[in-house]
Amino acid sequence: MPGQLDRGYRGAMSNRPDTTPDAERWLDLDVKLAYQERLIRELDALVREFGDRLAKAERELADLRRAMPAPVPLGPINEPPPHY
Repeated sequence: MPGQLDRGYRGAMSNRPDTTPDAERWLDLDVKLAYQERLIRELDALVREFGDRLAKAERELADLRRAMPAPVPLGPINEPPPHY
């Protein structure tokens, strides 16, 4: 429905007596800028959230690595029996 929204927006703007083509262009740019600024704020918040989640996951991974027992070295005692 973008076409309908655009026609409604344009129709509403064309009823204003002080609306010139330049004024409409400036208004369009102001509206676009407002949407872009909002989008940038939302994306910034999302990037920060993912950064926090990544840092938490890295800490948890480091904790898991520290909690794991040291590997047992293989030697004559710990070698698996030969398969027949």
